[in-house]
Amino acid sequence: MTLPFLASVLLIGVIGFFALLYFVPVNLWITAFFSNVRISLFSLVGMRIRKVPPKIIVNSLITATKAGLDLTTSDLETHYLAGGHVPSVIKALISADKANIPLSFKLAAAVDLAGRDVFEAVQISVNPQVINTPSVSAVAQDGIQLVAKARVTVRANIAQLVGGAGEETILARVGEGIVTSIGSSLSHKEVLENPDKISKLVLEKGLDSGTAFEILSIDIADIDVGDNIGAKLSIDQADADLKVAEAKAEERRAMAVAVEQEMKAKAQASRAKVIEAEAEVPLAISEAFRSGNLGIMDYYKLKNLQADTTMRDAIADSSKDDSTSLRNDDEDED
Repeated sequence: MTLPFLASVLLIGVIGFFALLYFVPVNLWITAFFSNVRISLFSLVGMRIRKVPPKIIVNSLITATKAGLDLTTSDLETHYLAGGHVPSVIKALISADKANIPLSFKLAAAVDLAGRDVFEAVQISVNPQVINTPSVSAVAQDGIQLVAKARVTVRANIAQLVGGAGEETILARVGEGIVTSIGSSLSHKEVLENPDKISKLVLEKGLDSGTAFEILSIDIADIDVGDNIGAKLSIDQADADLKVAEAKAEERRAMAVAVEQEMKAKAQASRAKVIEAEAEVPLAISEAFRSGNLGIMDYYKLKNLQADTTMRDAIADSSKDDSTSLRNDDEDED
């Protein structure tokens, strides 16, 4: 055999050897065997064929077995193929077991597949978490605004991790409870003197129902006095009433102006009728002359009567002007 042929055979043999080790992970089988984990080589080969990393499954199974958990490779493979995080679930189960927290593999897998970090949830269950609420503004019955901040200590409720509401719901409910508590207080001084009343009233409402957490305590961290909302509302109401009154007064003034203009129009119409009637007087006099009902002496007497009437009106107007000027002079002297 030639040298190139031997080199080719050697290369194929090396590739075949590493391919065999890849599909038959003997090292993992040896590690599992000495860890008292009974798993066959055929199972490891089947994992390769099913595209399941044998290393993750074997190491997780070894860890669970050493911790005293009764799990099978089928459970871990099924969870991995479903898109779960097998190492995280194993760590959560071990932590829960050490802390005497009842947690089954089925529930842990369901929580993991639901998108929650089951290991973090167990940690929060063992070591409660403090959630700081944002500033919550509320107004007491005396109209004074108060701005409160609270610290909510929660513990994960393992049984409600699947389908339970998260931190946003807790914060919303606590904020609603703070607003209700402050709003039911008669005076803001009462709230400032006893801020623990807010905590008691909020805790009595059972805000953690239907959530993935259990509220252990609600502590009021800070309360600040805000604006006098009652006074602002009263001022705004007074301004609104003033504008309404001004609008009604303007409406009445406009109606009065309209009535005045209407009366002026009626007066002008009456004057027009008088002028029209006076224009017919000369015609009537001419007709009386022609018909013989009015003589020349009667006409002169009528003219004298009109002249006397005009003179009396002029004298009356001058007397009225003199009295008005005298009255004004007296007022000026006073």
